[in-house]
Amino acid sequence: MRPVSQSSLFSRLLPYLQEEGRLYRKITHVFAKEALGGEEIETSTSDGIETSNRARKGDYLVKNKTGAGEMYIVPPEKFHKKYVFLQKAGDGFSEYRPTGQVIALELTPSMLAELGLFAPFYFEAPWDEEMVAKLGDFLAVPVDRKEVYRIARKEFFETYEAED
Repeated sequence: MRPVSQSSLFSRLLPYLQEEGRLYRKITHVFAKEALGGEEIETSTSDGIETSNRARKGDYLVKNKTGAGEMYIVPPEKFHKKYVFLQKAGDGFSEYRPTGQVIALELTPSMLAELGLFAPFYFEAPWDEEMVAKLGDFLAVPVDRKEVYRIARKEFFETYEAED
């Protein structure tokens, strides 16, 4: 089965985000370092492999401070908007404080049915690779509303809190 396209998932999800989505902010610091280019990152969460990506020179390799320690790649323009340098760390990494916010929804059985999807399903991540979405995960859209991505349930609660 082909993955759901990024644009299709985003357009299907938008009415739910506008009606039921909540604003969350990332609260957990991350470790990051600039990529040399060509590094292949396989993002693994507590429930398995989520996606993969290949870094370009200047991208940032980001490691979440969660139980899974999942890694992912962020382009430099996004990275500098979402993270503030705190201090140097080991192995070429530095510690950063997040500043980003997302509008997110939990993936429930009723939402899946209304979206015409069955869990788990795969969709096209913003970096053109397949990303899995499972029941209970959160689908998140940054406040600029330019993309949608998955945040695994356990890691969501380790890294985000609701804005009041």
